[in-house]
Amino acid sequence: MGSTNMSYLNLKTVILIGIPGLEHVQFWIGFPFLGVCLLALLGNIFLLIIIATERSLHQPMYIFLAVLAATDLGLCVAIAPKMLAIFWFGSCSMSFDACLTQLFFIHALQGTESGILLAMAFDRYVAICDPLRHTSILTPVFLIQMVLMVAIRATVLVGILPILLKGLQLFQSVIIAHSYCEHMAVVKLAAEDVHINKSHGLFVAFAILGFDMIFVFISYILIFQAVFHLPHKAARLKAFHTCTSHIAIFLEFYILAFFSFFSHRFGHISPYAHILLSTIYLLVPPALNLIVYGVKTKEIRRRVAQLVF
Repeated sequence: MGSTNMSYLNLKTVILIGIPGLEHVQFWIGFPFLGVCLLALLGNIFLLIIIATERSLHQPMYIFLAVLAATDLGLCVAIAPKMLAIFWFGSCSMSFDACLTQLFFIHALQGTESGILLAMAFDRYVAICDPLRHTSILTPVFLIQMVLMVAIRATVLVGILPILLKGLQLFQSVIIAHSYCEHMAVVKLAAEDVHINKSHGLFVAFAILGFDMIFVFISYILIFQAVFHLPHKAARLKAFHTCTSHIAIFLEFYILAFFSFFSHRFGHISPYAHILLSTIYLLVPPALNLIVYGVKTKEIRRRVAQLVF
């Protein structure tokens, strides 16, 4: 009888409730999120224009930064419209196929962003530890191959997630306690065995985020060893200065990513705290790209001033 009662929940439509526990104030919460989204959109568009038009920035680090900016634009477009529609207009319903599509793009873009951060760390490693071979190693062809490998890895690994979800038949609810379609939030709707879904979700997280984080750490251990062996203090400071922007972006991305990931699966924080944290994790780092790199790069500062004023 239980199976009969649940069989009608063969999902065609899901309901996103936004931020559970804060429904009465999420109309107002939408305004700071809109501000962050606009900052992310404008900042990353500025970065793409500046890097494309400033010949001095046609270097591997800034080419990777341009790819990162494009990825962050995709994240904002994938998340913000539906989230703000929920907050302001109560537009909570979404077809299940559209939900799976949003889920795929969000997680695939996250995976791509992680891979680009690893590529940027590799660029810094070669630039500092083997500077004479930097241009011969990071050729335009090699850069394209790296970006394609990062994108293909994320697309293939993440692409299995919605396929597995589409194969589920019975669901105990159509209500997703989130402001966007996130993998584990959708998995929790199922009324059948989801061991494979959870296992593959963990595998994707560790195969992408875990792998990338480990190798970024290894890159920086080798970089710091090389920097501290430089004979002059000025040379050490200059070498370290070239890494600070990437370190800042790396730390904000991975700290928020892993806190959000583990709190959702193993933590006991309140639902609204998790939703706020996971949304901040996706929207705040893209908004900081222009600020972080603009502070450190005079060409970017100068071109932003020209574009704005």
